[in-house]
Amino acid sequence: MPIYEFECGQCGYRFDRLQKLSDADPETCPSCGAPRVHRRLSAPAFRLAGSGWYETDFKKDGDKKSNLAGERSEPSGSSAAAPAPAPAPAPSTPTSD
Repeated sequence: MPIYEFECGQCGYRFDRLQKLSDADPETCPSCGAPRVHRRLSAPAFRLAGSGWYETDFKKDGDKKSNLAGERSEPSGSSAAAPAPAPAPAPSTPTSD
């Protein structure tokens, strides 16, 4: 169930409530009792950070664990990178004698 944040329009009191999507929002403020409560838009209280957490957390022991941080896989058919082309020579300027 999601947690919603509410604010009273009368006193400014903010509170959270765990409720179903189908549940009605509270009508009165728990602090002052005013009937001016509205739902606030707020950011979620968690953050998914780090490299590879999704890749390693939910795999079974027998599954191949690929794309782990620090591992590099070479593309098939190429064992070494091709050298960069040499730069073009600079045009020569005619000199007068």
